[in-house]
Amino acid sequence: STRDQSMQDHRYDRAMSDVLIYSDSMHSPEMRHEVPVPVPDPFLYLERNGDRHAVVTSFEVSRLQPEGIDAHPYEEFGYDELLAQGLTREEAVLRTVENAVERLGVEKAIVPFAFPSGLADRLRGKGVELEPDLSFFSQRRRVKSATELDGIRKAQRGTEAAMAAARELLHAADASNGTLVLEGEPLTSERIKARIVEVFNEHDLVSDEMIVAHGGQAASGHDMGSGPIAPGEAVVIDLFPRDRESGCYADMTRTYVVGEVPEELAEYHRLVHEALRKSLEAVKGGAEGSAVYRLVCDVFHEAGYPTQLSKQPGEVLANGFFHGLGHGVGLEVHEPPW
Repeated sequence: STRDQSMQDHRYDRAMSDVLIYSDSMHSPEMRHEVPVPVPDPFLYLERNGDRHAVVTSFEVSRLQPEGIDAHPYEEFGYDELLAQGLTREEAVLRTVENAVERLGVEKAIVPFAFPSGLADRLRGKGVELEPDLSFFSQRRRVKSATELDGIRKAQRGTEAAMAAARELLHAADASNGTLVLEGEPLTSERIKARIVEVFNEHDLVSDEMIVAHGGQAASGHDMGSGPIAPGEAVVIDLFPRDRESGCYADMTRTYVVGEVPEELAEYHRLVHEALRKSLEAVKGGAEGSAVYRLVCDVFHEAGYPTQLSKQPGEVLANGFFHGLGHGVGLEVHEPPW
């Protein structure tokens, strides 16, 4: 159809478009996917006519060239001369980037949503057309590089080891006066987190936060959890560390109860297990995430619980299945597919 041909032409145009990214590769998933080397300072990445360029400080040039990137030092685009004119370092860097974009012939480019607005204003002022496109870069990252796949697997192995260490602490704890006690001290969320961090370090993983929530905390979305843990209450552990070398994430959640499991929690577990089984049976190449999600929501609907699909428009669910079903991981902890 004409519409299908138009979409194909659009995808072709996108594939041939110039690309600009300006960021460091420590925090920007768009940059890290193209430049799998940790560079802490912002720099310019540019694609034009199938060639990949980077404009960086001189001591980064040798690190980027083995990645098949034509790495240009600042000096190539007049950095020293700009400093000699009395410009601040910040202004000299921006002028250098402007010079590079002009010299490399970029007139129109796709940029990430996080492209700096100040730099965008300057480039547009010089006639460069910039088009922010969230899905363009997200779709690029759907296809993982070998480095990213290795990083995800490494992060997952370390996450499983950390979860096992947390489980061992819970298994070894005893109940005393309504609190779990281990080696004479209360077993707290903080104590479990400290052990998890030790295992992360052993596996070269980093994590800014993690969830070890219990009781009412465990039903409060992303409450990170704190305080002494009691027997018979749910303990939700949600770990999402990043592999230090590749910058890639894993994400893993488990729920534990020490002692007798309350009937209410046992019923939740039964329903979740059934939903998980049905979703795994439905997941295969080409499956629509929304279709799998509806299948899972049906399990909870039939048991009388509200879900995101049964709620009224504008209603905010305080209970029931108010979660999503899952998500991909990569250079961000939450990535497509959803």
